[in-house]
Amino acid sequence: MAKKTDKTPKPSNARVRRGRNAEDAGQASTDSRPRGSDEPKKPDLAAVRVQIDGIDRQIQQLIAERAHWAHQVGKAKGKLAAAVDYYRPEREAQVLRQVVDRNDGPLSDEELVRLFREIMSACLAQQEPLKIGYLGPEGTFSQQAVYKHFGHSAHGLPMGSIEEVFAEVASGSADFGVVPVENSGQGTIQVTLDMFLSSPLRICGEVELQIHQYLQSRSGHIEDIERVFAHPQTLGQCSGWLRKNLPKAERIPVSSNAEGARRARGADDAAAIAGESAAVVYGLKKIAGPIEDRADNTTRFLVIGREMFPPSGNDRTSLLVFIRDRPGALYGVLEPLARRGISMNRIESRPEHGYKWQYAFFIDVAGHCQVAPLKDALDEIAEHGSEVRVLGSYPVAIT
Repeated sequence: MAKKTDKTPKPSNARVRRGRNAEDAGQASTDSRPRGSDEPKKPDLAAVRVQIDGIDRQIQQLIAERAHWAHQVGKAKGKLAAAVDYYRPEREAQVLRQVVDRNDGPLSDEELVRLFREIMSACLAQQEPLKIGYLGPEGTFSQQAVYKHFGHSAHGLPMGSIEEVFAEVASGSADFGVVPVENSGQGTIQVTLDMFLSSPLRICGEVELQIHQYLQSRSGHIEDIERVFAHPQTLGQCSGWLRKNLPKAERIPVSSNAEGARRARGADDAAAIAGESAAVVYGLKKIAGPIEDRADNTTRFLVIGREMFPPSGNDRTSLLVFIRDRPGALYGVLEPLARRGISMNRIESRPEHGYKWQYAFFIDVAGHCQVAPLKDALDEIAEHGSEVRVLGSYPVAIT
């Protein structure tokens, strides 16, 4: 009878090895004060590099071990249809929050979250890379938001418009989409909200991206500039700087900053306002920046998909409320939320499609629609006859 071999990886001894390496490093750096000298002895560079190489080997072994167990998760779920069926944003959010909670430095929370996001992205891509639609072309802030949320192992699909992103996700050609919804200085991107009035898609996540804008051109000389291409939101974000530094330049709105960069590369008298990545992609020279009027310039993006996900423990819910013209209609929606102490982050109205002078309200509240007290509040609102659609309950952005 053939002898069975155990394929299960043995528990890692990284912690033990790390402790031994630390002891070795400590021995290498002892006698830091030579006899007759008050100057501390410099560490032996070669010995330090040996320690780093040893730690790198341990990190690589642990990443391989994690990738193995991530693959086991896929096997435990059974054969699923596609990569999207293996993706669980609530689980990723929980893992990343634990990373932040454990962090004692010296790396920042943001750096560690980025590193772990990439590890999870690579592990998930073992099944099949996720396909993510975004507002293109290449080099937009939307593309940056895709990589921040899904990691670089995801496959980005640049689209020509926000409407096209919704269409590709709805048809199944893209697993998820990433679309801008509001900017801290310029407010809401109305086309994104309007799409939810008729789209069946759900909000599955959110991304907050700090936005830095740069004036860039082919020549790199500001005195050559007669035209400036940028997305309308970007022109608004940089309006003060433009009035002061390029008061006579024509401001030309385009579908995206990357599209502006693509146009600007064709003439010396044209410039674009865009992120640093656009300059690299389109071969432009940075003239000035950051040039946004507000130092806290941040854009919030929504991750859209085809289904709702379970609670992560720290969630936000987006509601779409249809109000008919009767006294106290909006109060009847808000009062059950306020009575239960549910925080409302945002409320905004938009004209309802197909009904003259009727309005729909977009409301963001704290909590998950499947968990009390929000679940109880939504049940009560429904009893009063108000039409409320849950657009999505999703993890709060981990910045």
